[in-house]
Amino acid sequence: MTATTAAPEFQTSRKTRIMYSLASLGVATLAEAIAGVIAFYIVDVKNLPVTWYSIFWFFFTIYNALNNPLLGFFSDRTRSRWGRRIPYVLFGGLPYAVAFALIFTAPFDGKDNPVALLLYFGTMIVLWEGLYTALATGYYGLLPEMFPTYRERTDVAAKMNIFQTVALVLGAALPPILSSILGWSGMAILLSAISVIAIYVGYPFLFERKDLQTDTNLPFGAAIRATFLNRSYLTAAGAQAMRFFATGSLQTGILFYLKYSLKVDEGLATVILGVAFLVAMLSLYPWRNWVANKLDSRRTLMLANLVMILGIVPMGFSPNINFTYATAVILGIGLGGLVLIGDVIITEVVDEDEVKTGHQRAGMYFGMSGFLITLSGLLVSSVFGLLMPAFGYDTLLDVQPSTVDMGFRIFLTVPTSLGFLLAIFLLWLYPLHGRRLTEIRQVLSEKRAGTE
Repeated sequence: MTATTAAPEFQTSRKTRIMYSLASLGVATLAEAIAGVIAFYIVDVKNLPVTWYSIFWFFFTIYNALNNPLLGFFSDRTRSRWGRRIPYVLFGGLPYAVAFALIFTAPFDGKDNPVALLLYFGTMIVLWEGLYTALATGYYGLLPEMFPTYRERTDVAAKMNIFQTVALVLGAALPPILSSILGWSGMAILLSAISVIAIYVGYPFLFERKDLQTDTNLPFGAAIRATFLNRSYLTAAGAQAMRFFATGSLQTGILFYLKYSLKVDEGLATVILGVAFLVAMLSLYPWRNWVANKLDSRRTLMLANLVMILGIVPMGFSPNINFTYATAVILGIGLGGLVLIGDVIITEVVDEDEVKTGHQRAGMYFGMSGFLITLSGLLVSSVFGLLMPAFGYDTLLDVQPSTVDMGFRIFLTVPTSLGFLLAIFLLWLYPLHGRRLTEIRQVLSEKRAGTE
């Protein structure tokens, strides 16, 4: 029997896997809120002109993208008494939450003082994003280190994404209704408190392997080149970027779609997203047990992206809110597969790189994934900024023209479908499957056994 088949399914306790996963609730909740409602808050609530927002978001996204590999590189090289990943969680969690709360306490309105609003918003979100990148890079960099086997990773991923589904509900679905009750600042303070509690309750269960804390001896430029020459990374991270472009378009457009296309209260986004996220959470273990553990990460993600297309296209033709509820169920099923395996496939790239280089560079790979995923946000804001004015959407108008109906239907369905199709194509090119992936797992299993 080989070392791979002899290895136990779980090398950590169930409690450790649960508490590691709990921390993801704190990491993800505020990020989901930014992705889900920041455009609506700044543009439609605070009245920042949509063109100003799009131009700012273009440059912000470039900053956001560039700091991901930089912080990933520093994470791989960090040496402290707490480790190389854990300090970013320990010292980053509280400032991350405070900065989020400050974003939603903007004291200016775009109708009266758009320059002051833009300056305040820009400063706060730049600060918040830097803290998020450091926190998330440290946290996700622990995933391949703490959980070395594929089945253990899929189990942790299922648990993580149960909590991250809760984060989606809290961060993307509930803000419209919470803001109507507590105000936008009250909503932000509540979500910040939840985030801090989840991060620091899970923190004591994080650990690092000392044998992996080796200096790669690669300067930053060389580390970037080595990462971008990895075909496995480019295809996996590229597919993730296209997936986030698609889901980012969906999250950005849903409130506008409800308000201007279906002409219902945008607060119903809570119900639609809640349905999708609940179905996603319920489908995580079916995806793990019936699909991921029988196929592999590549084919599982291809199937999940296909299901998302089957859910999103009908929304463009939705005659009423009830039809949209039905499409949300299909989206939820697809989303369950996406969130289950999204991080797992990057851990396979990290494993392959460790076999090639002898060093575990999870920080760089997750950081570079963040770089490409962030650039997908640039596509979202660019498409939004170009498409919606073409259909007559103007934040300074009290009543929008009827043409915005078609504009938001197109924005919600066409970019998302193209994103999911491109993700499927890139996954088809992904080389880590079959015999190649089995060989990598066996080599690492033997290496781990030799260091214990």
